[in-house]
Amino acid sequence: MKIIQRIALTLIIIGAINWGLIGFFQFDLVAAIFGGQEAFLSRLIYGLVGLSGLICLSLLFSPMNEEVERNDDRRQTNRNPNYATEFGEDADLSKLKDDE
Repeated sequence: MKIIQRIALTLIIIGAINWGLIGFFQFDLVAAIFGGQEAFLSRLIYGLVGLSGLICLSLLFSPMNEEVERNDDRRQTNRNPNYATEFGEDADLSKLKDDE
């Protein structure tokens, strides 16, 4: 994951905690720390959380690591098929001993 996406995800988590506090306890932690909802720093934090949400929209539409690994495994087996053991047949080595 890119560093910008990690920072954005961290800010989204902070925003989610703040919204949870507002919803359950009617307490705005960001406003309490930075001097009220009208303060410049509070508005800056609110804006950064909003931009972080837009940045993380790309995570919503990107494939998960498990899907990527599973697709890579499928491509690997399709690229390198093993025809020698396809039907479970073993090589007949008895003919080699008779020739010696």
